[in-house]
Amino acid sequence: MRAPAAGLAAILVALAGAGAAQDGEGAGAEARKALDAAAGALEAPLDAARDAAGAAADAAREALPLAQPPGVAAQEAEAQADPLDAEGAGRSIVAALSQNRVSITADFSGSQIFVFGAVKRTAPSDEPLQVIVTIAGPSAPELVRRKDRVAGVWANTDEVLIDEAPSFYAVASSHPVEEILSFREDLKHRIGINQLVSLLYLPEGVAEPESFREAVIRIRRNEGLYVELPRAVEVVEDTLFAVDVNLPANLVEGDYRARVFLLGEQEVQDVFETDIAVRKVGLERWLYALSRESPAAYGLLSIFIALTAGWGASEVFRLMRR
Repeated sequence: MRAPAAGLAAILVALAGAGAAQDGEGAGAEARKALDAAAGALEAPLDAARDAAGAAADAAREALPLAQPPGVAAQEAEAQADPLDAEGAGRSIVAALSQNRVSITADFSGSQIFVFGAVKRTAPSDEPLQVIVTIAGPSAPELVRRKDRVAGVWANTDEVLIDEAPSFYAVASSHPVEEILSFREDLKHRIGINQLVSLLYLPEGVAEPESFREAVIRIRRNEGLYVELPRAVEVVEDTLFAVDVNLPANLVEGDYRARVFLLGEQEVQDVFETDIAVRKVGLERWLYALSRESPAAYGLLSIFIALTAGWGASEVFRLMRR
């Protein structure tokens, strides 16, 4: 408090000097100097007070840690308890595919994907190795119609839109899926076929809408597009694994997704994922692109080929009759 008092005293002295020196310019200059000195005397203690207040605030922040929002704390706790944490589970999976690209040519009759890998352990474990391998094709909505006899004629009566259905799906496992995977994990990772073909909204006025979803699965199973291979994954010494997955000839072009799941106590401990590009090449690709990009030219080409083939066949038969 001494410094502010001294500053006030200096101001009073300066004011007195200014009043006494109204008749002279030199005395006025001395009064202005006295006022500047008094202002400096006041600014020094104010700066010191600000510095002290800032130091006290920094000390309070260090003593009291900032509290995290409840949502952030919950997310951190969930991340720490994530079963896919390889360090917590003590095991992780390393896998690869024999090929990541399938070419569809004019004489394409199917292909085969060889999936193999190993388990990396960071801690000793006596838990048996359980592996599930899945390959899924592009998904798209599917409109399913039900036929019934109306006035003696078969006609479409009801229809249901399946929200999502993969064009191809294969699931291979070291043991039956229902024995090594819990329903909660199956629902979370969508491993089983029943979890991939989804009917989110039940239409009104349609009897047994669930039967339409079951019909999609049944038909594609019969066509070889939905394949289940229990006990097909070969496990060697609880470390190595391998499986062959056959791809049919009626594949749909697009990006396919391959996943390898490492399981323990009916829970997913680690996942390996990669893409498989299925593309048409050669003449198949050229005709497909022409039909999409230039439908008029594609139609004229089809007519020309049909006329040429018909004329050529007629000439062959004419020569054979001679």
